[in-house]
Amino acid sequence: MNGLEKAAIGATRTLGEASTISVLQPSLCHIVSVREDMQFTLALDGNTSPHLIRRSSEGGGSERLMERLNIGVINQEKALRNRCFGGGVARTTQCVLTSDACPETLHFQAHSSRKSYADANRVSAIILGGGTGAQLFPLTSTRATPAVPIGGCHRLIDIPMSNCFNSGINKIFVMTQFNSASLNRHIHRTYLGGGITFNDGSVQVLAATQMPEEPTGWFEGTADAIRKFVWVLEDYYNHKDIEHIVVLSGDQLYRMNYMELVQKHVDDNADITISCAPVDKSQASNYGLVKFDYTGRVLQFFEKPTGADLESMRVDTNFLSYAIGDTQKYPYIASMGVYVFKRDALLNLLKSKYTQLQDFGSEILPRAVLEHNVQAHIFTGYWEDVGTIKSFFDANLALTEQPSRFEFYDPKTPFFTAPRYLPPTQLDKCKIKEAFISDGCLLSECTIKHSVIGVCSRLRSGCELKDTMMMGADIYETKEEASKVLLSGKVPIGIGENTKIRNCIIDINARIGRNVVIANSKGIQEANHPEEGYYIRSGIVVILKNATIKDGSVI
Repeated sequence: MNGLEKAAIGATRTLGEASTISVLQPSLCHIVSVREDMQFTLALDGNTSPHLIRRSSEGGGSERLMERLNIGVINQEKALRNRCFGGGVARTTQCVLTSDACPETLHFQAHSSRKSYADANRVSAIILGGGTGAQLFPLTSTRATPAVPIGGCHRLIDIPMSNCFNSGINKIFVMTQFNSASLNRHIHRTYLGGGITFNDGSVQVLAATQMPEEPTGWFEGTADAIRKFVWVLEDYYNHKDIEHIVVLSGDQLYRMNYMELVQKHVDDNADITISCAPVDKSQASNYGLVKFDYTGRVLQFFEKPTGADLESMRVDTNFLSYAIGDTQKYPYIASMGVYVFKRDALLNLLKSKYTQLQDFGSEILPRAVLEHNVQAHIFTGYWEDVGTIKSFFDANLALTEQPSRFEFYDPKTPFFTAPRYLPPTQLDKCKIKEAFISDGCLLSECTIKHSVIGVCSRLRSGCELKDTMMMGADIYETKEEASKVLLSGKVPIGIGENTKIRNCIIDINARIGRNVVIANSKGIQEANHPEEGYYIRSGIVVILKNATIKDGSVI
């Protein structure tokens, strides 16, 4: 643990033999020795060098002698770290230490020069439902990307929605366009009829709509989606006195307190703040990349660069060494697609300055950094963009690993989802290792390894699942009903006896028969077999929603 981390959690420093102080400010501290017969004021400033101020004896009417003793210099790298992590506001902690100081007599006082604090009541969020979801196809063939199930019982939309609620932001708009029926249904069940209290907040769904001046009505990009409803948003913002707008994506897995991001936005007096994360070279071309100066101000934004352009966006990430370890592995800083806008700045960009530009990442932000105060906020927690079949599959299976890099459950910041009122899962003579098992499942004499099992799943005797994500079912089929289906010569919901499955995503309500083998033993990377109930994407077999795989099939 380095100095910054120790200071942030209140590391204890000892000055002399009797004087102890707990430093609670996120500043850099150094252990120093102090003679017991001297009196000092210890000053810690988030932007300048920590220093000791020595005071001479105050008796005899003599003038006070002040001597500043430097005990460390915060170099540019550490200053950049403070700026990009929201530590740019000057903070000073003064502690008067005397020779007879003890914990009971220690005087501790903190002063902050922060001029204003962000108010969650004056923050609104916009969650973008995404486009056609082509990279997550066939999971998006009948649903919007944010409605795709994840982690056994959640939907992708639950991630930004829960982060908003846990951050105290309860004025939320969700913009939808493609296959939005299941998304709308989930939002209603979870956030409108699920018992969540909004006080003066709300969740409103804005679906792509025909306008007289634009007969097509379709969203043509992230910025265009907001622009098409700017008349609704502007009226709401004026009525609720909204100052800042958080723009979010619906295809990512992470936990974030958005108000920390908004606070940095306020501290920097930024027009736009971009939440960023370090990425390696293999991922860099999938994102918008940024470069910023030592104050955290973004100087350049390049959307999905390749070749020489990608190389030109390489940056020195040594200032993140305490958080990411091998900084050489992560030489790029990527936009997470999480933004904070000043209300007036957003409205000006969409209504006046860039009326013909449709997308934030590829069009507006590269221009805005040249004319506006655009700041970077570095996020070093777990973050995974799950917008492709491969990344979605890997992120789900990673949840089963111990210790897991990401936990859905946290008592202080839980992730919400639709209440289903299901019975506990029943297990009979099963072997389970590294797995997520959701509610309402019936598992009998099966083997499950490194897999996620969704709600209401049914696995019968002899089944073997490895490296598999099974989304479960939204139809609850009892044992009696399943027996009737078998007697009629059909395949019941779930997985039949002695079926072996690995490296597979099984969508909701799939019916997989007995003695089936799904393993892609030939290593095929891409294949389309919708008539047979499956696709192959990036070598992963995807069984379609409501598909039936007949007894004895081999995939």
